[in-house]
Amino acid sequence: MNIRVVTALLLFVVAAPCFGQDTLELDKRNGFKDIHLNAPIDSVTGYKLIKEFKEKDEFPAKLYEVVNPLYEKIGEVNVEKVELKTYKDMVYEIRILADKDPRLMKALESLYGKADYDIKNETYFWKSDKLILKFHAAGKHKLEMLYISYGLHKMMKADKDKKVDDIANDF
Repeated sequence: MNIRVVTALLLFVVAAPCFGQDTLELDKRNGFKDIHLNAPIDSVTGYKLIKEFKEKDEFPAKLYEVVNPLYEKIGEVNVEKVELKTYKDMVYEIRILADKDPRLMKALESLYGKADYDIKNETYFWKSDKLILKFHAAGKHKLEMLYISYGLHKMMKADKDKKVDDIANDF
């Protein structure tokens, strides 16, 4: 009887990490293929400026599209668009729009573990201390993957707080 309990406990301890998210892998990859979050925009091959805008109506940001044959497919799945958002020329968001294919979700779960699901936004997501990867349908025939950096969002907030402090110190 004790051997069965010990064996069952041992199997559970060994298998338990397979059931959760592998945030170490998510942090290690830190983006899509060789496009990394928090990296300078000039480290990306084939970027083209689309527009300058204000993120959350206050932070100066830029939207880029990436045109590069390396990013046209994920395995056999066609990628329609790769877009990047930057703050101070550092990538804080990567958006990939691909053909709808169930193999994408299976591949993501094989890398990062079972996804959490946000019922309100109908979005699957994997979350680590550095970033979040969101995955959801974008219309009938497309899927969207969105990598978002926490570090640069914190930098935006710190810059805003610094501006407030500078104004307060000017009194």
